[in-house]
Amino acid sequence: MKAIILSAGQGTRLLPLTAEIPKCALTLYNKTVIEWQVDELLSSGIDDIVVVTGFATDKVEQLLASRYHSQPVRAVFNPFYKVSDNLATCWIVRNEMEGDFILLNGDTLFDTSVLKCLLGSKSQPITVTIDKKSTYDDDDMKVLLDGDRLTRIGKDIPLDKADAESIGMLLFRGAGAALFQKTIEQVLRTPEGIKRWYLSVINELAQTMTVGTCCIEGSPWAEVDFPADLKRAEGVVRGIAENSRLAEGGV
Repeated sequence: MKAIILSAGQGTRLLPLTAEIPKCALTLYNKTVIEWQVDELLSSGIDDIVVVTGFATDKVEQLLASRYHSQPVRAVFNPFYKVSDNLATCWIVRNEMEGDFILLNGDTLFDTSVLKCLLGSKSQPITVTIDKKSTYDDDDMKVLLDGDRLTRIGKDIPLDKADAESIGMLLFRGAGAALFQKTIEQVLRTPEGIKRWYLSVINELAQTMTVGTCCIEGSPWAEVDFPADLKRAEGVVRGIAENSRLAEGGV
């Protein structure tokens, strides 16, 4: 199975840490964000990984080439990252969206239990990975549910109405890939398309088809948007490293 990681942005909300490198190249507990992502994908059996780069692409490409030169990991450059949002980043790699694949935000950290849950979820054309918590904030990508079916997704959902939040990881199966590709093309033909998020397309699709969800409540994950997120993210990857050492018989 393929995974596509959207890592074109700079991460301006993390400045000055991202003045010279994108947030996917920030180091947390001895590895960069992108390395934590790729390593977990590879250890879960993902055999084709595409990283979409943009800001400081040379540094990310060099990192990937030096660390994964003999493994199925490759970079694709998005030259429009400065003037577009992540829907256009998806468009850059639309030809990679064949068969079943995982689409992953470049700032989502997770351990293998998250992937195991997603890959073992009920088969749907599109499945959005979600988590539940007691309260939500304005920056959360909130979702509304009807059972395990997603009915709406967006940051503008009222805080007291949200049922869960998207963690930034989706699984496309069967006809889901072609449908997503087609809708991306349609939206990018509109005047506002270049500034759209890809999850706004998922929101539109949810109005006319079943978009499934996979809840990973209790599994370790984190996203890195603000400096305050770094402490939690480091705790997550530290736990991943410790579990890996235990699995290998370390102390």
